[in-house]
Amino acid sequence: MKYLTYLSFLLMSYSAIAQTPEEKIASAGYELQPVSQPIANYVHVVRSGNLLFLAGKGPALPGGKYITGKLGTDLTIEQGYDAAKLTALAQLAVLKSYLGSLSKVKRIVKVLGFVNAIPEFTDQPKVINGFSDLMVQVFGEKGKHARSAVGTSSLPMGMAVEVELVVEVEE
Repeated sequence: MKYLTYLSFLLMSYSAIAQTPEEKIASAGYELQPVSQPIANYVHVVRSGNLLFLAGKGPALPGGKYITGKLGTDLTIEQGYDAAKLTALAQLAVLKSYLGSLSKVKRIVKVLGFVNAIPEFTDQPKVINGFSDLMVQVFGEKGKHARSAVGTSSLPMGMAVEVELVVEVEE
């Protein structure tokens, strides 16, 4: 009986490890939305060698609206965290669209997160943790990255957060 329990544990552990990033997203209850066209004169992704530089994205809701507002007055840290997580899903959708498979991601290299906040707000890292935590949830060790979390007085369309991303991909 002990042997069967141990074998069962090993099989469950292996299946969790063997999941693709897309399967991890789905098993966490998330869904990647279709990628919309850029709203200005830029592209979603620029590739230089094995690095992908992703344009800033915000917390887009299904239907195209954004989570808006200022941290410290309109939104709590928890709401900002959720907005950053939604932004991570938007960036993952861009990566999936560009690469065809998130399994081609070798490493999340750098995250630059902007938080729309009042001047007194100083918890930008706690907000951008929503983005970082999802990257680690999806990619494991490959999702750990260098990061900056910056407060700003406004963002396009009043978005709560905006995040840029640098990703290393397999050749």
